[in-house]
Amino acid sequence: MLKILILGSGELGKEVVIELKRYGAYVVAADRYFGAPAQQVADEYRTLDMLDAASLHALILEVQPDLIVPEIEAIATHAFTKELLLEAGAKVVPSRKAVSLTMDREGIRKLAAKGLGLPTSPYGFASSVDELVAAATAIGFPVVVKPVQSSSGKGQSVAQNSSELEAAWQTAQNDARGGSGANAGRVNRCIVEGFVRFDYEITLLTCVAENGITFCEPIAHVQVDGDYRTSTQPMLMSAQALEQAQRYAKSVVEALVQGEGFDNAVDAGYGIFGVEFFIKGDEAIFSEVSPRPHDTGMVTMLSQNVSEFAMHARAILGLPVFNPTVTPGASRALLAKGHGAVRVQGLTKALEVPQSEVRIFGKPEVQGERRVGVALALGKDVSDAVARVDAMEQAIRFEVGNE
Repeated sequence: MLKILILGSGELGKEVVIELKRYGAYVVAADRYFGAPAQQVADEYRTLDMLDAASLHALILEVQPDLIVPEIEAIATHAFTKELLLEAGAKVVPSRKAVSLTMDREGIRKLAAKGLGLPTSPYGFASSVDELVAAATAIGFPVVVKPVQSSSGKGQSVAQNSSELEAAWQTAQNDARGGSGANAGRVNRCIVEGFVRFDYEITLLTCVAENGITFCEPIAHVQVDGDYRTSTQPMLMSAQALEQAQRYAKSVVEALVQGEGFDNAVDAGYGIFGVEFFIKGDEAIFSEVSPRPHDTGMVTMLSQNVSEFAMHARAILGLPVFNPTVTPGASRALLAKGHGAVRVQGLTKALEVPQSEVRIFGKPEVQGERRVGVALALGKDVSDAVARVDAMEQAIRFEVGNE
């Protein structure tokens, strides 16, 4: 029986654990807080600061996993030394190179744009307000300012002119990974991107398995403040745009699991990637890549006969993965606001919507605003499916507060 250490136990990690358990794996789920969703379904759990390299080092030696599966970006990836992994007998999924580069927007952007020659938005980097002003002026307004290390839109803002850059810098500093707590006050480097006037955005789920590379049907998504709100599958694209997106996704994924920096002794080489693109007419423009299941891909829990989580599990266990069949579907992130424990109301009415499902993640509390569930629906087409998740969202209410 394979022993797998999941680093990050949120809603995506929870679905991965469930799928791994279905194939007989033994799973240890780690997160920074107790009671995280994936911890609730794993064989064992651990709670630690995964940005602390010493703690992560000790955890790996204690658990002695066959596979280490990072499911979030807030991890001290420099702890994955070859010496440690060989001592523990572990491999990193999909590779040390992939998890290290993709947690840093600077690293992955330089790989995509300079290393692979993929089309991207115009960009620059800044380590101070003065550098931010210079980069934005060179690119031209409006610009999107993001910390090089963050996720789910945290620290991201749009500056329409130079007078808004100071506020954008502060937002990036305050909300970047490591921008609070013990690391508060340190300078967080930013990426500055020219605003791309695209027609729509997609996630192209790209799975690397022992029998080759598999693409899912494109998933269109709508973001608010850099975070996903709605996704639909399939997104009908021109043949030219789809061919470009698949070709670019294949090149970036192969660069992360092959070549320089990849070591078969300590890198697994398999898994699913969420590759994001802006689509403008027949042109695909590379945006970002995540070496793990993607939040926009939660729609696949209903729209595909094999979800992105099952595909990820099969791939990392060395099992074959094939093209899934797709039914038009939509997902809608369900948000709760407030402070304290979360209670859900309205599930009965929501599930009266035809061909619908709801996943409540089981997060123990909310502090501010947090994604706590997802509504899923099928339809005769994606518009019909979106109307159904709209109705579900209207039916569901969250009560937040202490018992």
